[in-house]
Amino acid sequence: MSNPWEEISLDDYEKHMSLESVRQLQALDSIMQEQFNSYPAETAMVLGIAGGNGLEHVSSDKFRKVYGVDINLDYLRAVSLRYTELSGVLECLHIDLVNEVKKLPQTQLLIANLLIEYIGYGAFQKSVLQTAPEYVSCVIQINTDEEQWVSESPYLHAFDRLDEVHHQMEEKALTAAMDEIGYSLILQETYPLPNGKALVRVDFARNEEILI
Repeated sequence: MSNPWEEISLDDYEKHMSLESVRQLQALDSIMQEQFNSYPAETAMVLGIAGGNGLEHVSSDKFRKVYGVDINLDYLRAVSLRYTELSGVLECLHIDLVNEVKKLPQTQLLIANLLIEYIGYGAFQKSVLQTAPEYVSCVIQINTDEEQWVSESPYLHAFDRLDEVHHQMEEKALTAAMDEIGYSLILQETYPLPNGKALVRVDFARNEEILI
């Protein structure tokens, strides 16, 4: 059976995420500006790139390569058309992170926003180990209502199958999972959303002893 994310149209996804009652697209755009500029990296990878929200903050003066990874080929086609100014820097990769993790190249900065929820901690650990970044910056969603974790909207039914792959997130569990593979927490910030949910950014740095 296909992954539910392969069936969700980009139009439905972006319209839902940008609703005034949701405002996750806007929040993530602001967060990604900080993520791209916080660390000394020339290469970066965005797991779950979707339509490329936040890529406008990529400076070709700083980055020589940025990988955009997604399981939905239509999303990647849209990204390539939207960000032609990043030609030569941006490379889109069609990869299933659960089953094809070995296809991931290495990178200095790994960004994963609202992605770990859909692959689980174990698959994310494998993605980090495969890409071997110096820095990892993640955004997870904290839900006040675990039964209704997708925000109410006219596009709600586009996400009906996501229950098949969704994992409830928790900052301490993510931090513990990263610690297991040699990454230490260096930043944690919370961004409240209009509907009682919150986005939490958690960043990690690779422990020095791992480099020996």
